[in-house]
Amino acid sequence: MIKITRLNSSEIIVNAELIETLEATPDTIISMTTGKKFVAVESVDEIIEKIIEYKRKIVDSYRKK
Repeated sequence: MIKITRLNSSEIIVNAELIETLEATPDTIISMTTGKKFVAVESVDEIIEKIIEYKRKIVDSYRKK
């Protein structure tokens, strides 16, 4: 799960595994596999970094077992 900021400054948590596409238009549109879309303040690159960090934490948690 990653935290993103909507245009109205509210934060929501998004399941990174369900992100289908990211689009900069200039705001960032996150399209989910469920058909839902979110508009985020963060750039595409910032969201990609959040996804990488999320997946890194998952891999690290398995390595510690």
